Amino acid sequence: MCGIFAYLNYKIERERRYILEVLFNGLRRLEYRGYDSSGIAIDAGECGSRGSASSPLVFRQEGKIESLVRSVYEEVDASNLNLGESFSVHAGIAHTRWATHGVPSPRNSHPQSSGTGHEFLVVHNGIITNYEVLKETLVRHGYTFESDTDTEVIPKLAKFVFDKANDEEGAQMVTFSQVVMEVMRHLEGAYALIFKSSHYPNELIACKRGSPLLLGIRGEAEKVSCGTSFQDANLLRPNGQPKELFLSSDANAVVEHTRTFMVLEDDEVIHLKALSLSLDGGVTILKYDPGKVEINGIHRPASVHRALSVLEMEVEQIMKGNYDHFMQKEIHEQPESLTTTMRGRLISGDSSKAKGVLLGGLKDHLKTIRRSRRIVFIGCGTSYNAALAARPFMEELSGVPVTMEIASDLLDREGPIYREDTVVFVSQSGETADTLQALNAIARETDCGVHINAGCEIGVASTKAYTSQIVVMTMVALALGGDTISSQARREATLDGLLDLPNKVREVLKLDDELKSLAKLLMCEQSLLVFGRGCNYATALEGALKVKEVALMHSEGILAGEMKHGPLALVDETLPIIVIATRDACFRKQQSVIQQLHARKGRLIVICSKGDASLVCAGGSCRVIEVPQVVDCLQPVINIVPLQLLAYHLTVLRGFNVDQPRNLAKSVTTQ
Repeated sequence: MCGIFAYLNYKIERERRYILEVLFNGLRRLEYRGYDSSGIAIDAGECGSRGSASSPLVFRQEGKIESLVRSVYEEVDASNLNLGESFSVHAGIAHTRWATHGVPSPRNSHPQSSGTGHEFLVVHNGIITNYEVLKETLVRHGYTFESDTDTEVIPKLAKFVFDKANDEEGAQMVTFSQVVMEVMRHLEGAYALIFKSSHYPNELIACKRGSPLLLGIRGEAEKVSCGTSFQDANLLRPNGQPKELFLSSDANAVVEHTRTFMVLEDDEVIHLKALSLSLDGGVTILKYDPGKVEINGIHRPASVHRALSVLEMEVEQIMKGNYDHFMQKEIHEQPESLTTTMRGRLISGDSSKAKGVLLGGLKDHLKTIRRSRRIVFIGCGTSYNAALAARPFMEELSGVPVTMEIASDLLDREGPIYREDTVVFVSQSGETADTLQALNAIARETDCGVHINAGCEIGVASTKAYTSQIVVMTMVALALGGDTISSQARREATLDGLLDLPNKVREVLKLDDELKSLAKLLMCEQSLLVFGRGCNYATALEGALKVKEVALMHSEGILAGEMKHGPLALVDETLPIIVIATRDACFRKQQSVIQQLHARKGRLIVICSKGDASLVCAGGSCRVIEVPQVVDCLQPVINIVPLQLLAYHLTVLRGFNVDQPRNLAKSVTTQ
């Protein structure tokens, strides 16, 4: 995954220094999406009418964003480029990369170029799956490639399309949007793209398929109420008010500038055009239709009316505040994120209303789901673990069998999904490529859904999204279960547990110092095992995953019932083992597991319910972490927090980057 960002100012004077800083800050907000290299492109001088622009200035650098910033200002000093030069209209693009094709290096960084003169430049988030075929075709037409990326085919293909269209006898001047839509016709895979071209100065084109992209507007449009269309907002009309437009992979990079935005939908093409102060400009949204694209102006797709929205986010949410790292902040934000996730969805009960759950996105589909042959959860990584934690309660209340699928595996084996199945796709970001591909393989769009509303999560290792996902799926189970007399007591206990859950999480967070002390004992270890059972098997998997991905320590989550089928051979007095043994239906079995591990001199750390230390660890033979007891289906939310804290402190003590772990980015693309 990568981060892309663009900035266009219209009829407002901005110095080159200001434009650079806007682009740099945009990348800083997106660095969690990719941090092995980065780049920007700006104009060399004031652009005039179409075709008169000089070649853009392109800066690319390996390493973190600050490496790019230093190198840009060094080049500026060496070339005597005037940072004070003012632009009334300017379009700049930027990119932070997480390498997929080609090692981190300046030549593999974005923007990728069409060649000498940078006639077309592209920044890209996603993967082009047919790039090798396109590359072979372009090589046969005389194009030379400089990078190892899949992205480089895109600007070169744009140049090929542009040159071909303008070489044809009697051809009309091809528009920027026509060039891009012809390029889109040849691309396969998932992508969000922003194009800049010297042939179309002061214009940007953005398009997307499967990867996120949004447009932010600062200016007169901010006075428009939510739901107003772009056409009604009078954007970039002649003699209009000054405007600044922002394109970004994520709202994080936009919220400090504006809260007025629009999220692009798949196969939409957005054309930002500010030709000059005397010529018309505008924001045009077109719907790409592969059956109608023609390059010589014969077909001009109609513009799409889209509504503006208002970001419900504050700048403080994307700042670390008093915390040292985003992961630390997000772990400690979980009481608030859980409260937000449940707000407006839980009915606490009074004289007029019974306790219950209201999920607007599902209410019209509950009867259909209850009649399902089975419910299939599909996810990856942490989202898969959250679904696994919720599965027992979902089966119990709905009475429908629940099966689990890892998205990539389902795709690889082309697993069967039947008409009578209800398929639940679980994703933190909504852009996990394997999960989206599975969705596209089964159906073109979802029938209904529920957002977790946990707030932005910038640390790569998910924490508050995981716990919010479990809570959402618990509420879904309650909604599906109805109000049968046999389940009434169980439902009410769970509803009470949900209402009190944020307070219980606050109690667990008080164990921070205790977990830091434990991390000091484990920081030099090479491996860690985590045993769980029942709904806490998911806790074992997720806890081990957190240690693995940020602390870079081998860790493995193990189903305790499988202990004798191999894992027991690893147990000795040196290997640290965490056993989750809180009060639930598997408590007695976990006591037996602890006894067997202790008999083999296992080095045990036990997470148990308050007051159970003597039951799980007779004679003080192991280290005990006591946590609050809650209703069993919510216990995984409580039990994961100590493991999140342990992973965080292990990472800091081992000297690794908590928020940007090696080789990982926030969302994962396929392959």
